[in-house]
Amino acid sequence: MIGKIELTGIRIFAHHGCFEQEREIGNFFIVDMECLTDMSLPMLDDNLDSAVNYQKIYDLVKEEMAVPSRLLEHVAGRILLRLRKDFPEVVSAKVSVAKLNPPLGGEVASSRVTLSY
Repeated sequence: MIGKIELTGIRIFAHHGCFEQEREIGNFFIVDMECLTDMSLPMLDDNLDSAVNYQKIYDLVKEEMAVPSRLLEHVAGRILLRLRKDFPEVVSAKVSVAKLNPPLGGEVASSRVTLSY
């Protein structure tokens, strides 16, 4: 049985951006994750060892967000590549990375990039 795991609204302070000042000062980002995986065993045995561990996914996101990048596409891509490598049982995934209050010369709540496999 295929099921979806979602971690939404992961709020992380990080140093991403095209402008040097953005990478020095930092900003808040919101990350949303979706993973599809077979949940047949964990739904029957109620054992964390049979399931995809949400804490480990969160830790992965936190680690990748700590590495400065110029582009949100680069950050999102690194998260997906790590997820694919560390969690081969995930059959597909989607990640959105949003920068709050991006410096675009006007009032913009966020800019967001979404990638999936």
